[in-house]
Amino acid sequence: MSDALNQSFVVTVETEYLDQQSVPEDQRYVFAYHISIRNNGDQAATLRTRHWFITDGNNEVQEVKGEGVVGEQPTIEPGETYRYSSGTVMSTHVGSMRGYYVMQADDGQLFHASIPVFTLATPNALN
Repeated sequence: MSDALNQSFVVTVETEYLDQQSVPEDQRYVFAYHISIRNNGDQAATLRTRHWFITDGNNEVQEVKGEGVVGEQPTIEPGETYRYSSGTVMSTHVGSMRGYYVMQADDGQLFHASIPVFTLATPNALN
């Protein structure tokens, strides 16, 4: 896998606590996350699979793998940004996610686009 390709794809994340869908008394905390994948390289690549590690406040880790994202396997051209939103449910009011996408460059080469660790937390949980 090419480090140059890996580093040319930059993943950023914004998170949101979904109060209306959460039920804290039932230990149900719902979060949305909004992903941007920027191609700063000179070669297009297609997002083939995702691999997530979701860690709750009790240090329980859930591993999630699957094809594409939100039912798509987008091709991201040089200079373009692909955006999507998804969500997760946790049993604690604080947790984190990290992972990677398996990408396939136009030349057929497979590589990882890293998803940096990000925190999911209810408002004021991390004063």
